[in-house]
Amino acid sequence: MSKTTSKFSPEVRERAVRLILDNESQHESRWQAVMSISAKIGCAPQTLNEWVKKVEVDGGKRAGVTTEMADRLKALERENRELRQANEILRKARAYFAMAELDRRSK
Repeated sequence: MSKTTSKFSPEVRERAVRLILDNESQHESRWQAVMSISAKIGCAPQTLNEWVKKVEVDGGKRAGVTTEMADRLKALERENRELRQANEILRKARAYFAMAELDRRSK
């Protein structure tokens, strides 16, 4: 999930993308279709174009990282970061207890 909130529901996104893909042939170019439909739904053309590209990537029609893979990568990076933090805590605890053991032995 992105850090910014979208004012467009998933249903609106799906419908807008479907309109682009279904009506692209009625326009001279995809960009013209994007411009036309984005004006009707009230979003920036670049935003709508990104939605279309993402659907194409997820559907295998365009090269790129799918939403599923991006989510998986993000989860793995989060897990990796948490494990590194846990290892650092354990490393510091080990050093602390080793020093405490040395102090106890020297007395």
